[in-house]
Amino acid sequence: MSQNSTDQFFKNPVLGHPAGLFVLFFTEMWERFSFYGMRSLLILFLTASFTDGGWEWTRENASALFGSYVGLVYLSTMLGGYFADKIIGFRWAVVVGAVLMTLGHASMAVETEFSIYLGLVLLVFGNGFFKPNMTSIISEMYKDRPEKKDGAYTLFYMGVNAGAFFGILLCGYLGEKVGWSYGFGLAGIFMFFGMLQFWLSQNIFGDIGLKPTAESKAKSEAEDTDTRNPFTKLELGIIAVSATLGLLWIINDPASKISNGAVNVFGFLGENGNSIAIVTALLLFIYLLVTRLMKYSQITREKLIAVTFFAFLTIFFWAIFEQSPNSLTIFASDYTDRVLEGNWSTFFLFINTLITVVPLAIITWVLYLLFKQTFKTYAIANMILASSFIIIWAIAIWMLMKDFYTAGFIDLSDSTLQMLKIDKVTEAITEVPATWFSTLNSLFIISLAPLFSKWWESKYNPNANMKYGIGMGLLALGMACVAIGATGIEPGAKTASVSMIWLILVYLFHTMGELCISPVGLSYVSKLVPARMIAFMFGVWYLAVAIGMKGAGMFGEKIDKIANESGLSSFFWMLTIISLVMAALSILMTPVIKKLMHGVR
Repeated sequence: MSQNSTDQFFKNPVLGHPAGLFVLFFTEMWERFSFYGMRSLLILFLTASFTDGGWEWTRENASALFGSYVGLVYLSTMLGGYFADKIIGFRWAVVVGAVLMTLGHASMAVETEFSIYLGLVLLVFGNGFFKPNMTSIISEMYKDRPEKKDGAYTLFYMGVNAGAFFGILLCGYLGEKVGWSYGFGLAGIFMFFGMLQFWLSQNIFGDIGLKPTAESKAKSEAEDTDTRNPFTKLELGIIAVSATLGLLWIINDPASKISNGAVNVFGFLGENGNSIAIVTALLLFIYLLVTRLMKYSQITREKLIAVTFFAFLTIFFWAIFEQSPNSLTIFASDYTDRVLEGNWSTFFLFINTLITVVPLAIITWVLYLLFKQTFKTYAIANMILASSFIIIWAIAIWMLMKDFYTAGFIDLSDSTLQMLKIDKVTEAITEVPATWFSTLNSLFIISLAPLFSKWWESKYNPNANMKYGIGMGLLALGMACVAIGATGIEPGAKTASVSMIWLILVYLFHTMGELCISPVGLSYVSKLVPARMIAFMFGVWYLAVAIGMKGAGMFGEKIDKIANESGLSSFFWMLTIISLVMAALSILMTPVIKKLMHGVR
């Protein structure tokens, strides 16, 4: 039997799947824990006052840096994917990425100006190596069992959302309530645990993800019999110029704003140098895309145009959806009444305990099932994984005890308070952390994903355009909720006390919108794009996502200007209108795109 045969992985399954899937599950869980945990704190840290340990940046500068950071994270996946495919293999790419991210979080925990910037750079490259290669290992593991893939990715997606939930919940809590460095540092600790357990368990993957050899490269090329249209020297030159301008712009945009123009790569182009550079890069890329499309047959070209249309809509989706760690977190921090009393305090503490303990218990049970199958062979890796869960349980219990004590529901002796590092309080109060609202996205995804999956499998499954239209419509509905909630906030106001219900509704509708759009996009790339062009079009897709992420920062930069001139509500109404326009465009284009897709659903 071949070492790469799927059969070897299904000998001793866990919940009907290879044990290796759950090694990836926990590795990805800790990576998402670290990524979302840090990201939930970044804007708050940058805009917090000096007395609160922050940098006291303007929201414009903080959003500019945030947008460039998340944009570069998605662009770097192309680099990481290339190195994994051609040079170091999936496994080494995952390890390199995890090490870089661990160092990045550790650097951010130091909290100096240099260490924060260094940390963000390390996190960008770390994500680039890590992110695209975990799913590649799963794909290889199931290549002879395609009927099991949907279930595998569903379980894996649970790990993604569990990591995001606990990362935001615990890193956000520590960052806001204890100190920023604790939140940043905790993210790094669990990334380190994830890397160790992956490295020590790697033999569970057989030959999957090993460093490419001359023989494996030759075999791969021999299997690819598709006719190619290689890039000309002119096209390669256009790619180089466009990519260079784009990268310089995405770095220079926040740098020029933060330094008040002292650092400006495009200063020689005049006051609008940044705009000239990025418009030139986009025009060159559009020219390249059009010329490439014209080289293919009519049917192939029309399918690629359909993909490009969905990529265009995706830009606007992510630009608005990713207000969660940006303007929506600012709204939660400064404009939302997060202090609860009486029955509402009791209700929140009960719900928060439930949503913390139950998911953690379920994942601990999955961990136990994995241990039963793999402990004898991978004892050290399992002990490291167990240690990480002991720590996470301890932090979760400490957080809940602190909240119950602060709210006046339990009484702790002075010695216990000192041992647990909990400050003594004189007045009972329950204050919901601003980052807590971001955890709702993961909770709603886990709750609603099965319902949407059933919808897509039913006879009422809408076409691609309608899914995008519904998704953008739900995005608009969410932004309309927060816009209504912000109606009474006067122009220029720095604080307010809006009800929390508006933010809860935002995350509910936005999560439903995400379930309509996020899983659909990459699926259509794989269905519509010929195998010989899949890498190029995935690159186009991730470029669209990166532009959307940077767009989220650019929208966030406008919050103060619009709020000062016409009120905060106007900012969210602007995002509502943009979402509605994109929803209408998607639905109106249904006949055209349906024709271009040539029967693909």
